[in-house]
Amino acid sequence: MSNNLSAGKANRDPGKSSPLLRAVIRLAVFVLFMAAVLFISAGRLNWVMAWLYIGLHLVCSAVGLLVILSRHPDLMDERADAPKDAKGWDKILSSILIVLTLLVPLPLAGLDARFGWSPQLPLGIQLAALVVWALATGLGIWAGASNRFYSRVVRIQKERAHVVVSDGPYQYVRHPGYVGAMLNTFALPLILGSLWTLIPAGIAACLLIVRTVLEDRTLHEELDGYKEYAGRVPYRLLPGVW
Repeated sequence: MSNNLSAGKANRDPGKSSPLLRAVIRLAVFVLFMAAVLFISAGRLNWVMAWLYIGLHLVCSAVGLLVILSRHPDLMDERADAPKDAKGWDKILSSILIVLTLLVPLPLAGLDARFGWSPQLPLGIQLAALVVWALATGLGIWAGASNRFYSRVVRIQKERAHVVVSDGPYQYVRHPGYVGAMLNTFALPLILGSLWTLIPAGIAACLLIVRTVLEDRTLHEELDGYKEYAGRVPYRLLPGVW
């Protein structure tokens, strides 16, 4: 690992801060933003499930960063910036997904908690959703640990000698990261007890399926060996179904 880290440092622009440092700063800012939106919209701080979600999110994200750094140091650079050669349709979908999975659900759930729009969910359902969220995040971390090309955007990483990855969860489905993202999207409303938040979650899930189709088509057309891999692993998201 030391050789990879040294190579990464040698190739890094000296004018830029460490990708890990930027990732840590982004995580801290995001967690603070998330907490502010949830508690301000809810009008109170004594919201136990919101605190549990924020704490779990912080722990899982920190673990994910450590895993990526230890397994694929150069992936930190890839994920730190928004590459210019990302597909145009993916830029649009990514922006909409940020709105539907972040900018709408958090304040909506907070307002729901304040005004009581949704019926009170049993604590067991909320805790089960918290477990599902943790497992789904773990699936995303597993995918990132298995795939050194685990980018935030859809593109062929020619400068990093992009090849097909078939280890880890990629043995079972071709897009495990999206499986985790969908589970997270549906778990969040149940964790926070907001049935109304399931509406943007459902729309986001549909767009993730669209993104899966478009990304899969791109990989078929542009990544050497992907057609053969798709023949061995026929399912995109759900084994035995699709």
